Amino acid sequence: MEVLPGIAQVLRSPVADAIVNLIRAACRVREFDLADAEEMLKYAVRRNLMAAEESERVLAEARAIIQRRAERAAERERPKKPAPHSGHRPKSKSKAMGKAKASARKSARRSK
Repeated sequence: MEVLPGIAQVLRSPVADAIVNLIRAACRVREFDLADAEEMLKYAVRRNLMAAEESERVLAEARAIIQRRAERAAERERPKKPAPHSGHRPKSKSKAMGKAKASARKSARRSK
């Protein structure tokens, strides 16, 4: 089978591909693909490892989780509205003191 490089990869079953992909997704090496989970569940039903109803229930749950994640990601990407500004900004004490001294100097000059 390995006389030609990569021939084993081409001839490998879809179930084997799904197993490898799901393991990689579990390790967060690649993204989770619902098609891989679907392939594994079909295999389990074909081999009478689980009932078709249970398979459908698991798939529906996976689809719902993927949908919720997509919605949350979309919410995080939306731009947030800026907080309304109140026009009045409190002055720091150093600036306020400096202005008081400056106005006192101006008053002293005027009175001379």
